[in-house]
Amino acid sequence: IYRLLFYGNKNRSQESTSVNENSSRSHAILQVLVEKKIKADSDDQEVTMGKLTMIDLAGSERAANTKNRGIRLIEGANINRSLLALGNCITALCEREHRKHVHIPYRNSKLTRILKETLGGNCRTVMIATISPSMKCYEDTMNTLKYADRAKMIKTEVKRNILNVHMHVANYEQ
Repeated sequence: IYRLLFYGNKNRSQESTSVNENSSRSHAILQVLVEKKIKADSDDQEVTMGKLTMIDLAGSERAANTKNRGIRLIEGANINRSLLALGNCITALCEREHRKHVHIPYRNSKLTRILKETLGGNCRTVMIATISPSMKCYEDTMNTLKYADRAKMIKTEVKRNILNVHMHVANYEQ
């Protein structure tokens, strides 16, 4: 896994801005799928599945602070757009607790489509927020903490992912 992380980070787009010397210009997602198969005495086979998803979100950017122009300005706008779409999904998922039929806008960005299962599916989610103690970053820090607090409010129901393969094949025969 470490080798994959290193490879992915090496290929990740980074560029210096006036605010951050090594600003990541993209989000990074690593998904690891794990299957555990237990063969029983009969034709039954039990498969337990799990998925670990690690996401490193690029931080939001204020064009006035970064002084980006051209392609970097467009990248920053795209980062902000995907973070806004993710924030809208998180807000809708939190509202689902209080109202039954809430539309979750997963289709508003590639990021939210990829994270659909991770956000509101059969999973446990942990968010680690990076903040700054500097007064210059007060507004960004507060926004990050509000974002993380909203994500903390998402309620999911976790069930074990176990398939009985014989049962699954029997369903296809019908």
